[in-house]
Amino acid sequence: MEKRKIEVSLSPALFSSYYHNPECNVVVVDVFRATSAMCTAFHHGVKEIIPVATVEEAISYKKEGYLVGAERNGEVVEGFDFGNSPFSYMGDEIKGKTIVLTTTNGTKAIAIAKGVNEILIGSFLNLSALAEYLIEDNKDVLIQCAGWKNRFNMEDTLFAGALVQKLLESSDFGNLADSAVAASHLYEVAKDDLYKFLEKSSHRNRLKRLNLDDDIRFCLEVSKFSVVPIFKEGVLVEKNEFVSAS
Repeated sequence: MEKRKIEVSLSPALFSSYYHNPECNVVVVDVFRATSAMCTAFHHGVKEIIPVATVEEAISYKKEGYLVGAERNGEVVEGFDFGNSPFSYMGDEIKGKTIVLTTTNGTKAIAIAKGVNEILIGSFLNLSALAEYLIEDNKDVLIQCAGWKNRFNMEDTLFAGALVQKLLESSDFGNLADSAVAASHLYEVAKDDLYKFLEKSSHRNRLKRLNLDDDIRFCLEVSKFSVVPIFKEGVLVEKNEFVSAS
């Protein structure tokens, strides 16, 4: 029996040219901080999240009365309710609500990945739950790193390596692209202290300059939540909500 395939796209710019496979499951990851914030929001009771690529789209939703998060270059866009700090998505005001979110990298990576079997949201925070879902779903997996403005970044690739290692715990997987092998090796070097390993990485330092070190540490916590956000019909919902509604 042929082993299931795992690939890693190290930048959204590579997706449409090299990695688009309508039969696979795509995991979008933006560790610092969009997908970490999404997982946090679902753990704390948000009903759904509408990811949009542009600030202009976010403005139109805000005019309609939605709660809207908008982040660019690590900072909250003026006039919006939230940025993309996970700590912004823990309060009672989000429970049962629909939130609209646009970020520098993460929501754009979701938009690029449309047209595949399923789009799932990954972060260190939901690593184990996500891996369990992917193992059970019997599809090839592509991990789409959001990167930084279409460039490679370290933290998303480390997550990709962590997920590769989790998936390899199942004998169904074993057909690894070179990108998956490389990400796995990188994670193996870093896994004992992710925070220290990322000390010189560009986005960790970008956030540190904005006094967001607590966000960094939180986003590197492993398997804290059991949620698996899934993109369906233009919105993100928690997988159990989608199953119960279908």
